[in-house]
Amino acid sequence: MHEPNGQGRRARRGGARRRKEREMPEDRAVHLKIKRQDGPGLKSYWQDFRVPWQPHMNVISALMEIQRNPVNAAGERVTPVVWECVCLEEVCGSCTMLVDGRVRQSCSAMIDRIAPDGRTIVLEPMTKFPVVRDLVVDRSRMFDDLKRVKAWIRLDGSHELGPGPRQSQENQETAYPLSRCMTCGCCLEACPQINAASAFVGPAAVNLVRLYNLHPTGRMQAAERLDAVMGAGGVEDCGKAQNCAAVCPKEIPLVDSLAAVGRDATKRMLFGWLLK
Repeated sequence: MHEPNGQGRRARRGGARRRKEREMPEDRAVHLKIKRQDGPGLKSYWQDFRVPWQPHMNVISALMEIQRNPVNAAGERVTPVVWECVCLEEVCGSCTMLVDGRVRQSCSAMIDRIAPDGRTIVLEPMTKFPVVRDLVVDRSRMFDDLKRVKAWIRLDGSHELGPGPRQSQENQETAYPLSRCMTCGCCLEACPQINAASAFVGPAAVNLVRLYNLHPTGRMQAAERLDAVMGAGGVEDCGKAQNCAAVCPKEIPLVDSLAAVGRDATKRMLFGWLLK
């Protein structure tokens, strides 16, 4: 029998998942190995935890179980693990961490997908940002770089400006994927050019230069943004590893943005004097 739009197949898959969940033993546990640090600059250490498994559990819900009952795998009561989360639907970007060595949003890291066999899941804070405590890092570097490249639309006063300029459909289709950035830090964590010896602003800031330079109003400050990424730490410091695009949870075309801003910066360097 014909099944329009695969609805029958999806229903069968959903039924199979529900049957599998019913077959799961009630005493199944989730094993976590968490890298902890009690404060900035302090020595890090590891702790193991074992929490009860629940259907549709993600890493955040496992951390919530530890917060509710902060007892490690050895039965010792410890201080609750500290982490960040807000939206729980991969929109805010605050719950970024390393899950089994891969940077990602922990709210979308489903336990049954990353460890269906019950193996230990390793959680660590991002390594490219200073650790505040446990899995929480200070991402001020990202926001400072957004200030550096003027990643905003400048308003001429606070009076009523009326409707903004119209954007073409083509412009909107190009700009929308770029606007999905949530400053989660995944691209900086994966970028080999982001390190203690480099001033590279990173893919996120360069992507927003492209976004705001595409905007009809933002285009008026395009030269200022390009000037900000033409010097040390600018777009030329990109090593073309393309790791950023591979880990971006919003699938932003970061490589395209780096290339586009690089071309615009080169044009300004060669011909910008004509506009003075």
